[in-house]
Amino acid sequence: MAELLRKRMAREEKGFTLIELLVVIVILGVLLAIAVPSYMGFRDRAQKAAAQSNVRAAVPAVEAWYQDHNSYATITSASIRASYDAGFKASIVRRTATSYCIQDTQGTYSYHKGGPNATITNAAC
Repeated sequence: MAELLRKRMAREEKGFTLIELLVVIVILGVLLAIAVPSYMGFRDRAQKAAAQSNVRAAVPAVEAWYQDHNSYATITSASIRASYDAGFKASIVRRTATSYCIQDTQGTYSYHKGGPNATITNAAC
């Protein structure tokens, strides 16, 4: 094999053989087979964390609204953005005088908080 390479170098041939190109393609394929599933898992975890974080970040603004207006009934996402938190990303889906439901969806993950004493759960309102 080394002798063939020396002869080839002596003839000053340029370019790659078909075998060399196939080896490179196989190596790239193996690397992609490892990297793509890892990336997809990372993306799913990021979407899940973003949805939870958006709901968690929305709670102080909603509670501030309640302190100022003594009711959740008139609250809207637009009013929260305008008055308390310009970065408000969640949606206020349901509201009554004493309760609310904040929801955020990122990718396939939906999280919500259904009221002042509720926990953040993995579901839609």
